[in-house]
Amino acid sequence: MGILTDVVFAPAVGPLKGVLWLARIIAEQAERTLYDETLIRAALLDLEQQLEAGAIGEEEYEKQEEILLDRLKIARERMRSSPQG
Repeated sequence: MGILTDVVFAPAVGPLKGVLWLARIIAEQAERTLYDETLIRAALLDLEQQLEAGAIGEEEYEKQEEILLDRLKIARERMRSSPQG
């Protein structure tokens, strides 16, 4: 009966499964980008350059730096715990 149910409900469930699949793919890509060590290092460098140029103050620099360093720590932990890392 599973095949018959799949066929009957395909018009309603098919698009939903597609949307859920797409949402999962987008979330995975966003997470990879968020915890990409190279991108985090580039953001830290850019942040330092903004401070030196006077575009941001010390307080804003420290706040943003803390966020980026936390992301870097998580990225490294994820790399150590991943099967490929």
